[in-house]
Amino acid sequence: MQPDFERFFRDYTDAFNRSLGETVDGAAIRASFAGCFVGAGPGGVTCGANDDSFTASLEKGYVFYRKIGTRRMVLRGVEPTPIDPLHHLVKVLYRADYRKPDGTDLSIDFDVSYLLQTRDGVSKIFAFITGDEMGLYQKHGLLPD
Repeated sequence: MQPDFERFFRDYTDAFNRSLGETVDGAAIRASFAGCFVGAGPGGVTCGANDDSFTASLEKGYVFYRKIGTRRMVLRGVEPTPIDPLHHLVKVLYRADYRKPDGTDLSIDFDVSYLLQTRDGVSKIFAFITGDEMGLYQKHGLLPD
């Protein structure tokens, strides 16, 4: 039976949105990740450990998200592809809502691809692949000049 990835990423998105408030919900976000993981995007490939350094990175990341006017993340869809009984590639479709520096609101649709392992009924992210987020922020006037 395939895991409920819709619920997994709905919970993940909820933790993201809570973290846009005053306190980052590092425990909930970290609970979604394996002990070590890989991130890939236009800037290269990085390896991370699900430890206190990850919590510090999350806190820094959410300072940035707040600074560029991120208001909320919406889960638009989940497209899982089984690799084998324990592993899935899951393309997640998001919409992010922002308040631009001029006070206007903006929504940007994007997707992230995740690799998850499910053991004993518990799924964990062990890799993710993002598009050019900084390019989108620049294109839409969210970054300072």
